[in-house]
Amino acid sequence: MSQMPQQAALSNCPSCEWPLESGDRFCGACGYDLSVVPARPDDHPTIALNGSGLQPGEADGAGVDGAPWPVAAAPGGSDTPAAPHLPTDLQGTDSGGSALPPQPPTGSPVSPASGVRFDRPPVPDEYPLQAPDPRVASLAASAEEAKLCVACRAGRVDNDGYCENCGHAQPRERDHMEQESGPVAAVSDRGLRHHRNEDAFGIGTATLPDGAPASVAIVCDGVSSATRPDDASLAAARAAGDSLLTALPRGTHPQQAMHDAIVAASHAVNALADEPATAREHSPHQNAPACTIVGAVVTSGLLVVGWVGDSRAYWVPVDRSSPPARLTEDDSWAAQMVSAGLMSEAEAYADERAHAITGWLGADAYELEPHTASFKPDRPGVVVVCTDGLWNYAEAAEEMAEVVPPDAAVRPLHSARVLVGHALDGGGHDNVTVAVVPFPAVPQGAGSA
Repeated sequence: MSQMPQQAALSNCPSCEWPLESGDRFCGACGYDLSVVPARPDDHPTIALNGSGLQPGEADGAGVDGAPWPVAAAPGGSDTPAAPHLPTDLQGTDSGGSALPPQPPTGSPVSPASGVRFDRPPVPDEYPLQAPDPRVASLAASAEEAKLCVACRAGRVDNDGYCENCGHAQPRERDHMEQESGPVAAVSDRGLRHHRNEDAFGIGTATLPDGAPASVAIVCDGVSSATRPDDASLAAARAAGDSLLTALPRGTHPQQAMHDAIVAASHAVNALADEPATAREHSPHQNAPACTIVGAVVTSGLLVVGWVGDSRAYWVPVDRSSPPARLTEDDSWAAQMVSAGLMSEAEAYADERAHAITGWLGADAYELEPHTASFKPDRPGVVVVCTDGLWNYAEAAEEMAEVVPPDAAVRPLHSARVLVGHALDGGGHDNVTVAVVPFPAVPQGAGSA
């Protein structure tokens, strides 16, 4: 059963101060309902500043373990509590006992209670953008103006990657690459059948110790049946090019420098095969990255070529009445058949096994055997350094000479574009990369338009 709460006894009526007796529920003078008066607490517990109450025995002047607490004197002898002081009512002193300066007047930017300044300028909702650097803007504008369509070579490429003149979609960065370094130029294209470009090249110029100029070109073709062939060709081209451009100014003989460059390229490709011990377990179909390489060094009187694989170098004289020549021999099944006298060149290269290579750069290659050869042409001409994506459509030296423009020695970049276009017009079944190097080498600064 439920019970009503017990009401504490009152001595006087809260309304009219009429004396009450124990058990009264209503005031006998005014009729005030005494049941609505809250119960008076039996004691006045002290609450600590942290909100917790004192332990038993601490109230009523008793401290911990019965120790008496000092009792505050009643203000004015009355039960009325003293009025509280505000911090501003007391004059503070510093650590030396000197009076502190008076508080700032109302409206000051300093809040007396917190000491936080409120006179900071308002924060805007939006910040104005800084004006672009005109130098950067000028460079960006120049780059945009120089970006022409690779198809028509006339229209500007818009931000969406299409030519504003012919509407041709522009390739990705490595799908089509062009570079010119002094008198040397190279062009690489993905072709029409491959989903990516696995070729790479490196070109440059150097000055020999005697002050004579030297031109360098490296072309690499990734082996498609290997893992990461595009990485292999790029690593090899960069390593070989850096090696040549470092060794030639030091006086290293060009043929020795070419040999060392191929070895450096081999090490760079081999390093790509380094992988965690568990990589083959998760991807057992992977094999070592691999590529072929061919390069040329041209000086004022010497022509040096080096290669491993089936990428080639051709000599095409300016005087077309002089015979052209192929300067390299393939490391391939077809070349072995011809060398052994088992098949004619036409029969060997018509076989489906013709392009199976017997030499390449990679961790799983046979013993590395860099091939190098030196020539001293007696007339000016150009060296065409290319992958099989080009020479498949101009295999014989005479066929290559027919495709090379007559002004290739003075317009190497234009000539490289023409050669890539010839391969694309022929079907573009493979990646196409070609570098054109005039002989003899000309000083830096000479080039083509």
